[in-house]
Amino acid sequence: MATSHVIDYEIKGESIQIVEVELDPMETVIAEAGAMLFMDEGILFETKMGDGSNPNQSIFDKLLSAGSRVLTGESLFMTHFTNRGHRKARVGFSAPYPGTIIPVDLAASRNNELVVQKDGFLCAAYGTRLSIVFNRKIGAGLVGGEGFILQKLQGDGKAFIHAGGTVIERTLNNETLRVDTGCVVAFESHIDFDVETTGSLKSMIFGGEGIFLATLRGSGKVWLQSMPIRKLVQALSPYGRNSRKESSSILGNFLE
Repeated sequence: MATSHVIDYEIKGESIQIVEVELDPMETVIAEAGAMLFMDEGILFETKMGDGSNPNQSIFDKLLSAGSRVLTGESLFMTHFTNRGHRKARVGFSAPYPGTIIPVDLAASRNNELVVQKDGFLCAAYGTRLSIVFNRKIGAGLVGGEGFILQKLQGDGKAFIHAGGTVIERTLNNETLRVDTGCVVAFESHIDFDVETTGSLKSMIFGGEGIFLATLRGSGKVWLQSMPIRKLVQALSPYGRNSRKESSSILGNFLE
């Protein structure tokens, strides 16, 4: 028996996407604070501590659950949007930076679970449970944030994840995939995830690919992103490696 609300949706846009969720009367969608773009008349929102998946949860448990979200860099609170009207209504959510919104049916995932990068969750049907996962492996801990603290989504409804740039979906069949640590968006929970060193000291220093790589092993689905927020910030930074590309001619250098 389904425990999550059944919601309809439409994803619009290309490089900077939004997701429009259509709610029947009394249906609810939960979202990260600040993700809402618009909402039709009849939809009311309420900021709550937690995802609301366990209404009998004690105050202490709610504080513990909400407080753990702060470790992922997200808000202490989540926003619940409910259609209180008498007809269908829509609410739109926008991604925090250019990229792609990935719709995921948790009911189709093994164990109804999905592990997502710490800032990847956008919104989901009410009834979806959000929690954090600490990767206890030494390699992941050395990286600091990327790969060490992850989010777990559990439920049997629709969830929406945001990825930077282009999304690559891979299905592993008892295989191993090595990826830039910031480029892993999500993977099914039964896949083994670790962060390992790239190899020789020379490669670490001069390779340009970073010291660590994420390693995913097993069978199941993996989602990757071509432009993680770290790389986007570096590209836009006035002191980044691309800062002088538009004025790299001789004349441009003199005119700066």
